[in-house]
Amino acid sequence: MSKKIKIILVDDHAVVRAGVRRLLEQESLFDVIGEAESGEKAYQLFGELNPDVMVMDLSMPGMGGLEAIRRILMRDEKAKILVLSMHEDLSFANQALKLGAKGYLIKNTLGDDLVKAIEAISQGEIFLSDEIAKKIAVSSIDGGQDPIHDLSAREFEIFRLLAEGFKVDAIATTLNISSKTVSNYQTMIKQKLNIHTPVELIRYAIKAGVLKN
Repeated sequence: MSKKIKIILVDDHAVVRAGVRRLLEQESLFDVIGEAESGEKAYQLFGELNPDVMVMDLSMPGMGGLEAIRRILMRDEKAKILVLSMHEDLSFANQALKLGAKGYLIKNTLGDDLVKAIEAISQGEIFLSDEIAKKIAVSSIDGGQDPIHDLSAREFEIFRLLAEGFKVDAIATTLNISSKTVSNYQTMIKQKLNIHTPVELIRYAIKAGVLKN
């Protein structure tokens, strides 16, 4: 019998975790060894349980999924993370893949895709939802790339938190960096995206799919 693939599920909604767990436990190949409801808990559990694959949402309170991916991969560059997100916009997928996530699935395409994705990633492959793969292909053909894709992962995460209404001090606490560092990032973000006011920042975030209007 082949060795089971050990999985940790990360999502702030217990009902989502329960649904994904049920789906995975129908497959004899998988063993869900832990669950986390936040990026902080995901980072802690990764160190304790050493999963083969971590299935992670991006939008969670506190340290979001992107920051968790960054920290986990700094701890172990071989970590295999599959993002399972409701965000169909390329900006999130680009950032997750840039950080080193091995796959990106849209939540509404669960089922067979999730099983295939975990199997592929556990074997060292990359797996993307069809919609995301198409958008990446189109954007590479278009060439006229949105400046948001030029933001670093840290800049993108601060941009997202600013758009959600977080103040500089709250962002500093969430990401465990100084308020001065956050302010410096804020200045760079505004320059890169050519935005000057909080209202412009929110409009840009909605246009890029980072915020839902």
